[in-house]
Amino acid sequence: MSDARPTPATAAAYAPLHCPPAGATIAIVAPAGPADEAAVQAVPALLTAHGFQARLYPSCQARGGYLAGPDEARLADLHAAIADERNAAVWCLRGGYGSGRLLDRIDVELVRRHPKPLIGYSDITALHALWDREGLLALHAPMPASDLVRPGREADAQAVFGWLRQGLGAGTVLSWGPAPSAPTATSESGDWPGGSVRGRLVGGNLSLIASLCGTPWQLRTTGRILFLEDVSESLYRVDRLLLQLRLAGLLDAAAGFLIGSFTEDDDPLPVLREALVPLGKPMIVGWPSGHGTPNRPLPLGAMVHLDADRARVTVEQPVLLPPALLQPPAPPV
Repeated sequence: MSDARPTPATAAAYAPLHCPPAGATIAIVAPAGPADEAAVQAVPALLTAHGFQARLYPSCQARGGYLAGPDEARLADLHAAIADERNAAVWCLRGGYGSGRLLDRIDVELVRRHPKPLIGYSDITALHALWDREGLLALHAPMPASDLVRPGREADAQAVFGWLRQGLGAGTVLSWGPAPSAPTATSESGDWPGGSVRGRLVGGNLSLIASLCGTPWQLRTTGRILFLEDVSESLYRVDRLLLQLRLAGLLDAAAGFLIGSFTEDDDPLPVLREALVPLGKPMIVGWPSGHGTPNRPLPLGAMVHLDADRARVTVEQPVLLPPALLQPPAPPV
């Protein structure tokens, strides 16, 4: 008998998504900040090299200060990319800032009618929170302009494109090695809680999750496994962000924790330890997802089994159905 702590009985698996067929078009949108022009120009070749076609929406070329164009234009691109049935997935160009500005204007009925993989991380955590509210799966994964067109990201590209081509099914074990930029459980600070737990994987960027507290898109963590990562935050800010999550009840409600990259100048491990260890919940520290390198994909919204003792996460539901499973059965001979 498994010793994994159960998720609440009311939690039902979100419906699986479809892998883009070979040669399919993937929409590239910029709901947040602007990207370097050279990086944008390199995106189509990146997708072609992995067997897909890129459709860049106008906001990808826009540069208006810290935003990729006006809110209305970025929102229109997102809606158009979702609605167009020729797009097999929607991949965010980069993060930065700006996705949260769209939340109260996103057409959630449109999102529900056209479920397709939404891929990104960092500022895209705001969109992932909305997707979770609507009962939809999403991929926390590196983005084309900010990550995958850069040298040294080939393994990250293989990982996420591998999921898109081959699917992600129940029973898949994720056991990536620790990220160099992630805090690790082997620190002199001592041991972290072990054990295992089952639940829905949610989360993303710590700063974004904290910014959503008190809004209709505040992350729901009850009985769930909370993934956290962040970048370039002072230790006192990491402490303040974790405090906000604790005071909002998000940490106490979570069933377990998956801690990814924290790319700070100072070691954030003592701050994380002080906030999380007293909760006594299973956690894996040093998972290679987030702003560090490597940055491996995670299936947000999926039911998973987190085994802290073995430092692995097992996907317990189909997330991406491979094209072979989407074809109608051949007629009898």
